[in-house]
Amino acid sequence: MKLVIVGAGGRLGTALAREYREKFSVIGFDHTQLDLANANELREKLCTIDFDLLINAAAFTNVDLCEKERDQAFRINADAPRILAEICRDKNAKLIHFSTDYVFDGGKREPYIENDPANPISVYGESKRAGEKFVLRTQDRPASRPEGSRLDQSAGSPSSFDLGPPAVAALDAEGAARLRRVRQHLIVRVSWIFGPDRPSFIDGMIKRARENEQIDAISDKFSTPTYTHDIAQMLPQFFEVDVEGGILHFANAGECSWQEYAQWALDCCATEGIALKAKIVDALKLADMKNWSARRPVYSVLSTAKYSALTDVSPRAWRDAVADYIRHFYSQK
Repeated sequence: MKLVIVGAGGRLGTALAREYREKFSVIGFDHTQLDLANANELREKLCTIDFDLLINAAAFTNVDLCEKERDQAFRINADAPRILAEICRDKNAKLIHFSTDYVFDGGKREPYIENDPANPISVYGESKRAGEKFVLRTQDRPASRPEGSRLDQSAGSPSSFDLGPPAVAALDAEGAARLRRVRQHLIVRVSWIFGPDRPSFIDGMIKRARENEQIDAISDKFSTPTYTHDIAQMLPQFFEVDVEGGILHFANAGECSWQEYAQWALDCCATEGIALKAKIVDALKLADMKNWSARRPVYSVLSTAKYSALTDVSPRAWRDAVADYIRHFYSQK
């Protein structure tokens, strides 16, 4: 299978490229090699490549900066996914597009399922939701067809065929259905991604704890950390499998506040013998963050029940994933 990874230099994209490069034929583009805000460049560079699957792990993710640069946010988070979906459609390839828990408003107090109404409360969330809609609309791809067949132009649909010669027309129902079948694009929503390739919240908190005796984090905002390694491990199950509705949630199991998340990271560092000045993470409130220009959802935990039902596997607990990360990438430093 031939893969293209867009955003291959980012926190998630780097993890995906590392995981897949020995198993698949992988071409990666980082932001210096492919400008998502440039529609012509996207088409020029990607239309000439032969691939089966494109993974878009790139986005404009600075939530506050998106408020100031709305047009740029929509170019990268909405228009670019639309163009990528169209390119994949025309190649009869599949697009896996990563999205975010920030498409929800945070008003719910139990994990969000894929079918819950999206209601973003920030420009970042709005632009990501717009990108989702574009991808979901761009599903009608030309299906592969047997040699010698021709499209039935009168039908007005690329999936309607005049099968031509009797030998072709005699294909059994199962075979004909297989010929007409096209794979759907897939949107994977994730939350609070962390991993070794680019600093995230957890790395910032550990750095602060090394330098200061007192640190704090927000205690009244809740979601779930998600380890890039775990995303990379689970994703290939869906390379050639359609997901009903075209949306899938994935995160490590459980939920926490930023304060709980940071405190657990410090506890893991203590277990691994990593020297820190700070031992306790004090509490802040969302209302204390006067310098933030964008609103954040108070509660954006993603339900992974659909993922578990499809795979018969439950994601590991976020505490286990964080402990694993610190054990492998901090205790060795």
